[in-house]
Amino acid sequence: MTRKEQAIAYFKEGHNCAQAVFLTFADLTGFDEKTALKLAAPFGGGLGRQREVCGAVSGMCLVAGALYGYDDANDKAAKAAHYKMVQELCARFRERAGGSIICRDLLGTEGKDTAATPSDRTNTYYQKRPCAELVGIAAELLDNWLTAHPLAK
Repeated sequence: MTRKEQAIAYFKEGHNCAQAVFLTFADLTGFDEKTALKLAAPFGGGLGRQREVCGAVSGMCLVAGALYGYDDANDKAAKAAHYKMVQELCARFRERAGGSIICRDLLGTEGKDTAATPSDRTNTYYQKRPCAELVGIAAELLDNWLTAHPLAK
């Protein structure tokens, strides 16, 4: 199963967009499943269903931080390199997802629902929303990035 397929499967199991992407790469980030799910939990629905940055993008960026992030607050070069990578990943996502990384834009009329209670995951839910596809896009972009920019051993 590809990482794209795995992320979509996690989403269809009921995990939010961020969880689905972040959990897909847990084998590389070193987070156990429970910790990965908890860390990514707030980012679903565009940050707690506020419909801000898409959860799939947030999950992608969480993985990017865990794998390529900087830890020296004074290392401006490392910060700049990391921010450039995040901007590039987001630009690629925008290009593939219809021009936005914002949940409400990606969901259209569905993006107006900001109630804290999540929607029931029904067949209609999956038919009306692009979320599974967006999760797949984020996982595929990140997987492609990892292939092009291998982690140092």
